[in-house]
Amino acid sequence: MESRPELRLCCECLVHTCRRKKELKVRTVWLGHPEKCEEKYPKNAIKNQKYNIVTFVPGVLYQQFKFFLNLYFLVVACSQFVPSLKIGYLYTYWAPLGFVLAVTMVREAVDEVRRCRRDKEMNSQLYSKLTVRGTVIGVVIYTGKEMRSVLNTSQSKNKVGLLDLELNRLTKALFLAQVVLSVVMVALQGFLGPWFRNLFRFVVLFSYIIPISLRVNLDMGKSAYGWMIMKDENIPGTVVRTSTIPEELGRLVYLLTDKTGTLTQNEMVFKRLHLGTVSYGMDTMDEIQSHIIQSYAQVQFLPPPAPKVRKSVSSRIHKAVKAIALCHNVTPVYESRVNGASAEPESTEADQDFSDDNRTYQASSPDDVALVRWTESVGLTLVNRDLTSLQLKTPAGHILTYYILQIFPFTSESKRMGIIVREEATGDITFYMKGADVAMASIVQYNDWLEEECGNMAREGLRTLVVAKKALTEEQYQDFESRYNQAKLSVHDRALKVAAVVESLEREMELLCLTGVEDQLQADVRPTLELLRNAGIKIWMLTGDKLETATCIAKSSHLVSRNQDIHVFKPVSNRGEAHLELNAFRRKHDCALVISGDSLEVCLRYYEHEFVELACQCPAVVCCRCSPTQKAQIVRLLQQHTDNRTCAIGDGGNDVSMIQAADCGIGIEGKEGKQASLAADFSITQFKHIGRLLMVHGHNSYKRSAALGQFVMHRGMIISTMQAVFSSIFYFASVPLYQGFLMVGYATIYTMFPVFSLVLDQDVKPEMALLYPELYKDLTKGRSLSFKTFLIWVLISVYQGGILMYGALVLFDQEFVHVVAISFTALILTELLMVALTVRTWHWLMVVAELISLGCYLASLAFLNEYFDLSFITTWVFLWKVCVITLVSCLPLYIIKYLKRKFSPPSYSKLSS
Repeated sequence: MESRPELRLCCECLVHTCRRKKELKVRTVWLGHPEKCEEKYPKNAIKNQKYNIVTFVPGVLYQQFKFFLNLYFLVVACSQFVPSLKIGYLYTYWAPLGFVLAVTMVREAVDEVRRCRRDKEMNSQLYSKLTVRGTVIGVVIYTGKEMRSVLNTSQSKNKVGLLDLELNRLTKALFLAQVVLSVVMVALQGFLGPWFRNLFRFVVLFSYIIPISLRVNLDMGKSAYGWMIMKDENIPGTVVRTSTIPEELGRLVYLLTDKTGTLTQNEMVFKRLHLGTVSYGMDTMDEIQSHIIQSYAQVQFLPPPAPKVRKSVSSRIHKAVKAIALCHNVTPVYESRVNGASAEPESTEADQDFSDDNRTYQASSPDDVALVRWTESVGLTLVNRDLTSLQLKTPAGHILTYYILQIFPFTSESKRMGIIVREEATGDITFYMKGADVAMASIVQYNDWLEEECGNMAREGLRTLVVAKKALTEEQYQDFESRYNQAKLSVHDRALKVAAVVESLEREMELLCLTGVEDQLQADVRPTLELLRNAGIKIWMLTGDKLETATCIAKSSHLVSRNQDIHVFKPVSNRGEAHLELNAFRRKHDCALVISGDSLEVCLRYYEHEFVELACQCPAVVCCRCSPTQKAQIVRLLQQHTDNRTCAIGDGGNDVSMIQAADCGIGIEGKEGKQASLAADFSITQFKHIGRLLMVHGHNSYKRSAALGQFVMHRGMIISTMQAVFSSIFYFASVPLYQGFLMVGYATIYTMFPVFSLVLDQDVKPEMALLYPELYKDLTKGRSLSFKTFLIWVLISVYQGGILMYGALVLFDQEFVHVVAISFTALILTELLMVALTVRTWHWLMVVAELISLGCYLASLAFLNEYFDLSFITTWVFLWKVCVITLVSCLPLYIIKYLKRKFSPPSYSKLSS
């Protein structure tokens, strides 16, 4: 049959339409005429939701049925609509599946509603900030998804924990065992009659070997762990944003952390001023203050001094402090007050209170605020600023006005900012500029101290800025202004032309000073990093700061221990250089690695596998000059090249990609806003809280989930073993042992509470977990849930299932209904005793759960006339037979556990004793 050409053409067009990217076109923005804007722009709002009204149900169902366990039960439940395959009642299969899906949807809906509410709160706060101080006039060209920060951010994904993947693999193994068992049953029948139908009936009959309640128990357990984390008074303000991966906190091997605002407070304090021949620290700031007071007293009352060949220290300090006080983007803000209370800012500037205690500074950079606060402390205070001018107050209280002629904002490409001002009193025009040493070194006049002092300050952990100036004549400025305005009006290559004009000014500038600002460490960073290192967690610091500063913070925070060697990866730009440097790095042993983002890019381009292999052997890695995209790339590299779990922690919008890419993302609510906190799986208020979050809650969540998951599987395997024994004795008939309510009750009210109470179990106390972080290393090996532990539970289930069924058959009296009564009662008692055997630390709720479950079973016996002979179960004969069978099924396991704890105790039990 030939394909029709028009049909093929139609299909190709459809595929092309689906794949076609949004066409880029010229955008016209009408100022003051929004009605003329034809194009609708994306809303400039924060959005962290995973679903919408349309995608919620399909999205949740997809996330559930991509797991083999749920998909398997859907197929089994659907098979019960076929009369020849039907075993028992429909509700036996559909009720548990419906319950599991309902619980999952409710949990996802709650998470989604919380995300939506948080986003609304944040968006309303942002809107309030914009409108609180009166009318705002501005033009926004790039909004919503088109903003740089959003383009750097990946789409939030549904994260799946390692434990879920491990359990998914085990359920596949159970399914294989179930099929093999069914084939054996049919084979022993001799493949008689419609054997294929019988095979499927046996598969359905043994379907309880894979427990449907596994997912709902685990999901409810995860919600409980999240609640416990948020209620922990030792880590106040912690929020669990995703209730699907709390046990991941107990499996982490790599922690990737931001520096500014995460390890440090993002709270800048001015520490050092260097003038080339003299350096001032915190203990000599009073000298600077006296020089400023003296110089401004001379300015007011004396004529300007005659030029000298060698400028005095006082004059140089004056120039430096003045430059720092003028070259920034800081705005002083005064809150209007009425009788001591805050009032709406309706008063005029003249009415406002300009006193020092009423002034706060606002700026996009905390470094700028620190510098302006420092100039205030030495006597030169920024008191007012608008679009066209700024005013400084001298120590004597005189106001100096400077008109802002041009301002060149800081960009990540230029790494510097500049301002041209005209002094009102003298008419002098001055171009001030400050920036990173790498950008300023080629701009300032020749000197022999800048590079060395920048290195010295960086080694002290200080963030450095180079400050320079250039005096302009009226003619020079007018010439610059005309060229600058002409460049700004260019249609083609506007940015390049503007940069070229500005660069024409940036030549042979007078070097005034070098400033050093310290970003203080977060509280208890050192002991927390040491705790994590002792727990076997490898810490990588990813920062945009320069190499020297990043290295120094790594040392001062004890990310790199004092006696540890540091290998600084030399800058490489091509394959040959990367090869040589990797060979040099390979010869080093047990040393921390420091590498720049550019060099990392080259290494990953040519030697990705070799580099990651070497870096993973390091006790710590520091990556400086790192972009947000690179941070996320490093996370994915570790995931691809190692089988270990990664955690990313940060506080700013530039950390969101990294946080979302990691297996476990932690956000800190910091000075850079809540963007990282909202996008993360867990939100904390201080870095030190991560220690308790991992060592205590991560430890408990993983151990509890592993025990809970295996116990629920044991509960399914034991009843499937009993079914297999029953069918094999009764001529391999595909007839259910327990029907209807007995099966539903077994998985719910009879055993659910004691089994779920395992979420309260703990092997060590929180204090011990924090005191001995080495216990955390065992968790990363995954020994609590492995094929070995699973096999042990399989053997226990086969043994107990066999004893319960054979025991009931041997001891049954007169009627078959007695076999059901004896075996089912012994099964319930065995499960309750097995929970007690599994528990490591008793909680009063566990005892209550055991008693409630036993009480529910005993009370329901009066209503289960269809399954039990009431006259028989009230006799001593029934009681002693049940007790004997239960004792034989459980006592050997208690003896084995006692002997194991005595002769080969686990590490946690040694600490407990």
